[in-house]
Amino acid sequence: MSASIETVGLVKHFGATRALDGVDLSVARGSVYGLLGPNGAGKTTTIRVLTTLLRPDGGSARVLGHDVVTEPARVRAKVSLTGQFASVDDDLTGFENLVLVGRLFGLPWARARRRARELLAAFALEDAASRQGRHYSGGMRRRLDIAASLVLTPELLFLDEPTTGLDPRSRNQVWDIVRAIAAEGTTVLLTTQYLEEADRLADRLAVIDHGRVIAEGTSDELKRSVGGRTLHLRLASADRRDTARTLLAPVFTDAVEDGADPLALALRVSGDEEVIAALTTLSGAGVAVAEFSMAQPTLDDVFFALTGHAAGPGADAAGADPVQP
Repeated sequence: MSASIETVGLVKHFGATRALDGVDLSVARGSVYGLLGPNGAGKTTTIRVLTTLLRPDGGSARVLGHDVVTEPARVRAKVSLTGQFASVDDDLTGFENLVLVGRLFGLPWARARRRARELLAAFALEDAASRQGRHYSGGMRRRLDIAASLVLTPELLFLDEPTTGLDPRSRNQVWDIVRAIAAEGTTVLLTTQYLEEADRLADRLAVIDHGRVIAEGTSDELKRSVGGRTLHLRLASADRRDTARTLLAPVFTDAVEDGADPLALALRVSGDEEVIAALTTLSGAGVAVAEFSMAQPTLDDVFFALTGHAAGPGADAAGADPVQP
């Protein structure tokens, strides 16, 4: 079966800014695919090109078998987009918002109302159906926004940072919705700055930075690419941390990092023998270790290893995706 999304060498300029610098993607049908990166990495620009809102300056992109440049109408007929900002009409109720979308899609009144009720129930918004959008919480607005994207079930749903600004409870609710959508067979392309979100939801993901895909694979594959594990040490005395770092630095090629706790140190190890070496080195110098633990690499480790910086909000504001009118 052909991929839902295929891009080759995708390029997009905004003046002197090269927002996309040769993006190659292949997204399998029926999967959840994560596009991970900081602000300005090129995630939103990629979405805009794939949904025919922007015309690429180079390369090619096919969505559900259709070229985004020569067949934009066919692409738009099969996809749905939930952008970064909720498109809820504050003056309409939740029910009215969904009925309006249904009517805009050409549904008869009775079918539009029926579909609105189905979606309100599915998204746990029945109790707020008669409430104006202005009185919805951030999480409720986001759920209503995603519901509006599903008035007609799309073959491919684009979710552009769907949980930005939401509290943990609302974020978990959105995650449950994404899983349910994918379980019904809709392909989901999800952009996010949140490493945990990508880890929880995506079957495969691409790490994008400065308009380029710098790594691609499953979460486990990317973590394995970093190599090694992290040894977390908690010393018995905070005033011995500098000494411990000095003792360990010559032994381990990777940096020995201070933890948030003044008693804590962390270092990358490749095997059990290095754990023993670290503990033996400290014990031999009289530096007492109160406790230690091992951790597998995280997506945070992957992103930092690939880019040299964190993937959190605002990490690359200088290269932010230009906003188009």
